[in-house]
Amino acid sequence: MHELALAQSVVRIVEEEAARRDVNAVTAVILEVGALSCVDPHALDFSFGAATRGTIAAGASLKIERTAGAARCFDCDREVEVTTRAAACPHCGSHKLMITGGDDLRVKAVEVN
Repeated sequence: MHELALAQSVVRIVEEEAARRDVNAVTAVILEVGALSCVDPHALDFSFGAATRGTIAAGASLKIERTAGAARCFDCDREVEVTTRAAACPHCGSHKLMITGGDDLRVKAVEVN
């Protein structure tokens, strides 16, 4: 389950930012998770709870915002929304797509006390 490693990385980022800003407690972490990121939001949420134990983010809630997948079609040269990496262009049916978004996981915001 790679979500635990991802949650631990998120906690490290949050701790570093909290230390930099001299924050005493983190109440929530907001993540953007791309539809093509291969991250299970439920597993990430569960892992986040375990990863935050004993840290400045202990008890913090995790808010996950899903972002759509995006790709550029090489045949019709359009930017399209996709739900899988194997999707066809909804305009021309081509499978010659280059993923341009929705494959990331990003700490969007940290709410503090």
